[in-house]
Amino acid sequence: MTYKAEYIWIDGTQPTAKLRSKTKIMTGSAVGVAELPIWGFDGSSTNQAEGHASDCVLKPVFSCPDPIRGGADILVLCEVLNTDMTPHASNTRAQLTEVAERFGNQEPIFGIEQEYTFFKGARPLGFPEGGFPAAQGGYYCGVGADEIFGRDVVEAHLENCLKAGLGISGINAEVMPGQWEFQVGPLSPLEVSDQLWVARWLLYRTAEDFEVSATLDPKPVKGDWNGAGAHTNFSTKAMREGYDAIITACESLGEGSKPLDHVKNYGAGIDDRLTGLHETAPWNEYSYGVSNRGASVRIPWQVEQEGKGYIEDRRPNANVDPYVVTRLIVDTCCGALDKAGQV
Repeated sequence: MTYKAEYIWIDGTQPTAKLRSKTKIMTGSAVGVAELPIWGFDGSSTNQAEGHASDCVLKPVFSCPDPIRGGADILVLCEVLNTDMTPHASNTRAQLTEVAERFGNQEPIFGIEQEYTFFKGARPLGFPEGGFPAAQGGYYCGVGADEIFGRDVVEAHLENCLKAGLGISGINAEVMPGQWEFQVGPLSPLEVSDQLWVARWLLYRTAEDFEVSATLDPKPVKGDWNGAGAHTNFSTKAMREGYDAIITACESLGEGSKPLDHVKNYGAGIDDRLTGLHETAPWNEYSYGVSNRGASVRIPWQVEQEGKGYIEDRRPNANVDPYVVTRLIVDTCCGALDKAGQV
């Protein structure tokens, strides 16, 4: 038997990495990710190597059914290694792995809300030629052809993610025309990051068939329009059991240099989006509050009411690297909880 394995990886493009993929024809029966072979690629074409030493290595780390090709075909997410089998400089997954293992006893989990915007040519889907649509507001979770644009692509993407077995937990239309969101999780740090990257690949690939493009630009339209974020929901076992740990986590994210350490790694162009307007806090100020979508970190109202649960870091951009944002939050919050004895 032969089947197709689509090897997917994250390249070295700066300031925002891109997804790449290529197809490997496999023979024999399907195998688990640990048995899938390593492969190589030309790193000089992906901003990951110089031409005189261009070989890079693809090591499979996650696989799932390929919902587009169907049958026995699979998608294979890979991390990039150097030819000596050490992590490539662009391999942010390797850094997350160490932190996730160190704090694994705290059972951290994440749910990431991935916002994105459809474009048709140079215009967001739903924007009229040479002008602007009605002001934002009615588009959020809306219905009807006058307010919703791209639902056919969104539904196809959702179906593809479900067929692939990804941990998709919901979708909704967002505040601007052509802007949508899907959620991945709750899952462990590595699981949510791997699956979000695959869900992004499926988004781009699904949109191809509808001749539209999807962008993670954090401010796709300048002016009085919402940006696109990746609100990151986080909890540990202690946070899911008591409110003191919730406050410790919120406080830890605001200590010393932590706010800037996080924000500068939360996606390129973050100062364009985090202005203090459009449901954001200013990028250079840290705050947290209950039910406050204008704070850096929101404590949902039911968490305060129940005295346990999770927090939402509202700062990450849509174009954030999930391996980076989960690593930073686990390192900061779990480190503080450990120090406070709240584990």
